[in-house]
Amino acid sequence: MSGRSASAAVSDAIKLVLFDMDNVLCAYDRATRVAYLAELAGTTREAVHVAIWDSGFELLGDSGALEAADYLGGFGERIGYPLSLEEWVEARRRSMQPDRAMLDIAGRLRNTVDIAVLTNNTTLVADHIDTLLPELRPLFGSRIYTSAQFKTAKPDPQCYRRYLSELDTTPEAALFVDDLAANVAGAREAGLFAHQHTSMESFKQALSEHGLLRE
Repeated sequence: MSGRSASAAVSDAIKLVLFDMDNVLCAYDRATRVAYLAELAGTTREAVHVAIWDSGFELLGDSGALEAADYLGGFGERIGYPLSLEEWVEARRRSMQPDRAMLDIAGRLRNTVDIAVLTNNTTLVADHIDTLLPELRPLFGSRIYTSAQFKTAKPDPQCYRRYLSELDTTPEAALFVDDLAANVAGAREAGLFAHQHTSMESFKQALSEHGLLRE
């Protein structure tokens, strides 16, 4: 059962459903992004992946260790190409496809509880979300946050605590949904209910267990 324990879920106790973005609200294909960046830089996909992801550079952006301008500049330096903001955004946009079924569920939930987004990403993602995934704004309004805004990243429990403080919500009133087991574990350590997203069926079951979804 999702949540902190099998006995913890209490009907109508949840006031906020907190969604991860990549591979929850949208399908994220990093390979597509890497391929576009490699073409721009005139290098190999492997070289881009090593320079950005295998090196730990992307985590510096996710955790807010690098401000947006430094992140973008460093990104270009690492792939050997003067990457513009527009090109960075386009590479990210190409890698994302909205999950219509999950967005529909989010739309239904917002009629009875608050909904919000917390994604491990640089602040550039939040700044340009209307280009990257325009389907989010009508559902989530201003409640679309990246980990970098809190100077830490999932699965650090501090990431969730700082986020909930921003929203003035207690951990026991929040249900977090993420595709990665480590991030779910971090949320539970911070005191939230949490569900690892593996299928629409299991997600609906988790919502039903918390009294949040009625067919």
